Amino acid sequence: MDDFLKEFFPGIYRRKHQHLNETDYCKYDNQILTLFTSSLYFAALVSTFGASYVTRNKGRRASIIFGSISFFLGAALNAGAQNLAMLIIGRILLGIGIGFGNQAVPLYLSEMAPANIRGAVNQLFQLTTCLGILIANFVNYGFEKIHPWGWRLSLGLAAFPATLMFIGGLFLPETPNSLVEQGRLEEGRRVLEKVRGTPKVDAEFQDLIDASVAAKAIKHPFRNLLKRKNRPQLVIGGLGIPAFQQLTGNNSILFYAPVIFQSLGFGSSASLYSSAITSAALVLATLISMALVDKFGRRAFFLEAGCELIFCFVAVAITLALDFGKGKTLPKGTSLFLVIVIFIFVLAYGRSWGPLGWLVPSELFPLETRSAGQSLVVCVNMIFTALIAQCFLAALCHLKYGIFLLFAGLIFIMSCFIFFLLPETKQVPIEEIHLLFQNHWFWKRYCGPEVNGEELIL
Repeated sequence: MDDFLKEFFPGIYRRKHQHLNETDYCKYDNQILTLFTSSLYFAALVSTFGASYVTRNKGRRASIIFGSISFFLGAALNAGAQNLAMLIIGRILLGIGIGFGNQAVPLYLSEMAPANIRGAVNQLFQLTTCLGILIANFVNYGFEKIHPWGWRLSLGLAAFPATLMFIGGLFLPETPNSLVEQGRLEEGRRVLEKVRGTPKVDAEFQDLIDASVAAKAIKHPFRNLLKRKNRPQLVIGGLGIPAFQQLTGNNSILFYAPVIFQSLGFGSSASLYSSAITSAALVLATLISMALVDKFGRRAFFLEAGCELIFCFVAVAITLALDFGKGKTLPKGTSLFLVIVIFIFVLAYGRSWGPLGWLVPSELFPLETRSAGQSLVVCVNMIFTALIAQCFLAALCHLKYGIFLLFAGLIFIMSCFIFFLLPETKQVPIEEIHLLFQNHWFWKRYCGPEVNGEELIL
C-alpha cells in the first residue's frame, strides 16, 4: 500500500511511481524490503526448535496456544507501529507464531485423524491457509482505500485469527499420542475412543503405548534423527520435501500474475483480480486434494502434478521470451493464454506440493522423533522460503525468462526423487509407516529388520 511505503520505505515509494507503467520487474529488486519480508521466515525457523521442546514435553495444544499469543502480540505491534524497528519486532513475533503453529498443527491433525481419512484431515491446514490468503487479499483491497491508516487495519486484523487459534487451543483435547507420551494413559484412551467413535481401539492404543515406550528411550531426539534407521525420514521428510516445496517456483508464477492481468486491461485492480483468482484456485485445488488424496494416494498427486508444473513453466518461459520485456506490453491473446496457464499451475501446485509438502512429512516420522522431525521440516521450509524471498527478485532481474526453465528442471528432479524414494502412505496407520521403509527397494538397506538400528552417522 502506498501509505505504508510512504511511512516506512519512502525511497521505494518514489521508485515505484517513477516506473509505474514499466513491465520490467527489475524495479522491485530491493534487498532491504525483501529482508524486511524475510525476517518473518528467519524468526519462524529459529523458534521452531523451541516449539519442538514444548510440543514434545507439554503437548501439541501448548504449542498452538503459545503460537497464537505470539501472533496476537505481533499483529498488535504491527498495527501500532511508529517506526521500522516496531514493524520488524512485530514481524519477528509473527514469525515465532508461525514457527509454533507450523510445528504443532500438522502433527495435531495427523495424530487425531483415522488412517483412512488422515490425508483429507491433515489438509485442513492447507485449506484454511489458502482461505486466509483469499480473505486477506480482499481485506487489503478494501482497506487500501482508507487513507492514511488503512494499512494499520490490514496488519492489525491478524489478531482476529490469532484469537480464534487461542480459543481453539483452550477447548480442543490433546492428541492421544501426546497424552500417552506424557504418561496420561487413561486420558489418552478416553480421547482415542472419543475421536474414533468406538471403544474398540485396543490395537491402535497398544501401538501408541509401544511407540511411546520407544520414544521415552530417546533422550536426544534431534541426534536420533541422524541414526541410520531414520535415514529415509530425514532425507525425504526432513530435508527433501520441505526444500522442494519452495523450489517448485510457485512464488515466481504468482509474482508475475499481476502484470499479466494489468496487460489485460484491469489497470489498478490487476493485483486484486490476480490475487483473487490465484487464491481461489488454491482453495479449489486443496478441496480436490482433500477429496481424492486418500483414494489415489500421495505419489500419484506428486507425479501427475509435476508433469503439469513442468509444462506450465516451459509455456511461460517461451511466451515471455517471445513477447515480454523492455517496457513492451503483452498482446491480449498472449495474456489470456498466460492467465489459463497460471490457473492450471496453481491448481496443480495447490493439490500436490502445497498441501502434501506438510502432510507427508507429518506422517513419516515415528513418535520418538516426530516433534524434532517436524521442527526440521519447518526449519528447512522457512530457510528455503527466506532464500527464495531474498533472492528471487534479483534472479528474476538477471535471468529473466530463464528462471522459469530453471524451475522446470528442478521440478523434474524432485519428481524423480518422489518416484524412486517415497513409498505410498495412504491409509497406513501412522505408527506403522516406518514398516514401509523396511520393505522399500532402496531404504531397506538402511532400516530393514536385519540392520542395526542404533548405528549413528559418523
